[in-house]
Amino acid sequence: MNAHQRLFAALEGKPTDKIPIWLLFPYHKIGCYTDVRSNPYYKDIVSLAEKYAITLDRRHLGAALFSPEVKRENRNYTEGNVRISTTTLEYKGRKLVSETRQSADKTTITKLIRSEEDLSFYCSLPLMTDRNQIEASMKDTISNYLKEKSEFPEELGSMMLGMDEPISNLYHSSDLEEYAIWSLTCPDLIKDFLDRVMEHHRIVYSICLEKKLADVYFLVGSELASPPLLSRSTFQSWIVPYGKELISMIRKQGAKTIQHYHGQIKEIIPDFLEMAPDGLHTIEAPPIGNCTFTEAFDVTKDKITLIGNIQYDCFRSYSEAEMRQAVLDVLEECKGKRLILSPSAGPYENEISPQMQKNYEVFIKTAWEYR
Repeated sequence: MNAHQRLFAALEGKPTDKIPIWLLFPYHKIGCYTDVRSNPYYKDIVSLAEKYAITLDRRHLGAALFSPEVKRENRNYTEGNVRISTTTLEYKGRKLVSETRQSADKTTITKLIRSEEDLSFYCSLPLMTDRNQIEASMKDTISNYLKEKSEFPEELGSMMLGMDEPISNLYHSSDLEEYAIWSLTCPDLIKDFLDRVMEHHRIVYSICLEKKLADVYFLVGSELASPPLLSRSTFQSWIVPYGKELISMIRKQGAKTIQHYHGQIKEIIPDFLEMAPDGLHTIEAPPIGNCTFTEAFDVTKDKITLIGNIQYDCFRSYSEAEMRQAVLDVLEECKGKRLILSPSAGPYENEISPQMQKNYEVFIKTAWEYR
């Protein structure tokens, strides 16, 4: 099997010749990670990964959420030694403004939505639901994406589109203390907004699926409305119905879905079973998370491929012997089950220590040689 074949066998719950390994390294540069293919600290790791691991080339296609009547302005400037970034949304004479102020020793972030009045205004903004307008807003990013797709060696794995779930914009725009309160005081307002966002997302997903842009879709958002910040019932209202529909859309077009989640997942694993992604990344055991692989597989059985999990910080701190044993422990715990082995997070750091480089090597080789 090559990496492409191993990936899709794993996501379909079929046997593989080797343990599927995913380092979360993209093929092309992406903003959230260092550019591993041009970074000398990762040179040897990339060579090993392309020989033994799966590459999922994670890309994003921006599509404007709000209709053109909503004016958006981004500004970046300095005041003395402070760098300031602002985003303004304006509609019918009313504005919401977010601000980030960065100095040498302090960062202060003020969110767009800080009060129920702000929330009501934000949720009333007109959304872009005209397919022609949405497709036009995606034209340049799709063109760039297709160029990258043509450059990607398919035998290494697959192109993967990172896609937002409906909650994402609201969460990232909100003061989080207030956001938790609004889940109790304004659930109907937010649910109505999410229903409208879903209308937009159906169009975006449909465009991608009809153009057959990717064989794997990476859905991000479920962790943004879940316990312990919000209740399970809120998760079931704000996440599950939308995730279930979007995953069904993707499956009907013959593509695969990996749903992303960081945090305390144990209580809501049955809800992921209802949404039914092909893969779920990541399962985090205590003390970082609250769920072992054994506990997760007790619920999912053979219905979802679970992905994980050596914590990213362990790549920094472990000795080679500790890393080898950690990998073996996961592989023994998950033997005979639907597993893709991965770190909990991707390559954020531009410079990594020789020990961390070695731990990536041990991670890959231990899994590859496992019988």
